[in-house]
Amino acid sequence: METVRPGRSVEVDVIALDGAQRAAKRDDVAGEEPLEIRLVSGGATNTLAITMRTPGNDFELAAGFVYGEAIVRRREDLVAMDYCIDPLIDPEQRYNIVNVELSSGAAKVDASRFERHFVTSSACGVCGRAQIDSLRDLGVTPLDDGLRVAPDLLYELPQRMREGQRVFAATGGLHAAALFDERGALLAVREDVGRHNAVDKIVGWALLGSRLPLESCILMVSGRAGYEIVQKSVMARIPIVCSVSAPSSLAVELAREFNVTLVGFLRGTHANIYSAPQRVTP
Repeated sequence: METVRPGRSVEVDVIALDGAQRAAKRDDVAGEEPLEIRLVSGGATNTLAITMRTPGNDFELAAGFVYGEAIVRRREDLVAMDYCIDPLIDPEQRYNIVNVELSSGAAKVDASRFERHFVTSSACGVCGRAQIDSLRDLGVTPLDDGLRVAPDLLYELPQRMREGQRVFAATGGLHAAALFDERGALLAVREDVGRHNAVDKIVGWALLGSRLPLESCILMVSGRAGYEIVQKSVMARIPIVCSVSAPSSLAVELAREFNVTLVGFLRGTHANIYSAPQRVTP
């Protein structure tokens, strides 16, 4: 395998099998590296999270993460984000650390919430996070019922998302999250080895562009819809969340608690609606 620093995709040597035949060739695989998110507040710098991600849109990922954890509530809470390029750091890791600086007017961060650093993976999201009650404690309320969409619009979303997956087309190894408006127009698509990272990149894109809340939008994700996907959608106020695969039981419970329309197994002209079906009308 190549020793160069991975990017969004990396070309590697493989042995291809075809029946009894073997052949050497080159193949593109999805890049994966750790990203450390550091919080700069009150003159102190602390590690907030470490996540395995596909390099690219790192500032969006960091912004979406701190927004989803209610560390920031608006664009003005972020003073700056930059890579830590301290010369003492291994050169290959200098672009794997993002410093997120908060404004003096940002809400005071309760350090006890983060006394154990987050450790996230590309597979399961934030491990050990408090569940539904933690959102209530933050003052999060159920979403309103203003949005209405037709089933035919939903059926078109997986293909529209796939058309925006440039790295997936080369590697076949990335998840995606896509944001659509109420007419089904694609607003943004982000790719990552982790579904939750792709959603953080979407939310971070919206936060940095002062587009939040996303009250008239639809989120489409590849793979399954777990708790962390719905949790991030609730924080960003996205009323409809769709997935090509199954939701988890906790994701369904969370969606019902906060009035999110959760659509699973969205394939062809079929889908299951697990919560808030009133938004999907003929």
